[in-house]
Amino acid sequence: MLVLEAKLKGKQYQYDCLDEAIRTALFIRNKALRHWMDHKDVGKNDLQKLCAVLAKEFEFAKKLNSMARQASADRTWLAIKRFYHNCKTNKPGKKGFPRFKKRGHSVEYKTSGWQLGAEGKYITFSDGFNSGKFKLVGTRDLSFYSLQQIKRVRIIKRADGYYCQFCVDVKRQEEHQHRGHQVGIDVGLEFFYTDSNGDTVENPRLLRKAEKALKRQQRQVSQRKKGSSNRRKEVNTLAKKHLKVSRQRKDFVVKTA
Repeated sequence: MLVLEAKLKGKQYQYDCLDEAIRTALFIRNKALRHWMDHKDVGKNDLQKLCAVLAKEFEFAKKLNSMARQASADRTWLAIKRFYHNCKTNKPGKKGFPRFKKRGHSVEYKTSGWQLGAEGKYITFSDGFNSGKFKLVGTRDLSFYSLQQIKRVRIIKRADGYYCQFCVDVKRQEEHQHRGHQVGIDVGLEFFYTDSNGDTVENPRLLRKAEKALKRQQRQVSQRKKGSSNRRKEVNTLAKKHLKVSRQRKDFVVKTA
């Protein structure tokens, strides 16, 4: 499975529709978890049936695509399944009992509820929220893959905007020619890694370098009144700084590997 990501470019009312879809997916996820807590012998199929009941009971839940509702229930079942597995294997410490979530950041569609443009430059979401057509900003060429290969479409909300992930069913095979050399690698704190030949790669300590700016921005957040628009702006700025550090660390790891 290959995951391709692109940024969604649209208007503010379209982003508001995406926010509503994300909140609805979180609502279904929490409802499914409550149903599992209140009833005995609840399985995956029972959570799937609950999605149809919620769609009839709540008008806003009906707006969300049926497969997106099922995907939210699937995520609940994955958390429950992980909890069961930890209990059966006697994992030391906490077993990871599923919890309710207050904030959601993503909604996932399967094979319906969206339509990709002819050249893979635009995507249209056609569920009840009417978010409309978005431009895909990225370097990946989606037209290289067929629509049958795209199994999932996931919308993710981050500090700097909304992103769309495409889960593509592709078999990746890389041919390696073994030259007879073996190298051992030890990952540590002082150095990023040290191999058996004595070569080392310095740890960039990106978070440590950004701590001063993060601390200053955190003070700006604390000085703002709770619930005010200025506080929301400062919180968003702080989230962008954390996101930058996260991307720097990921970029370093990928390029070093």
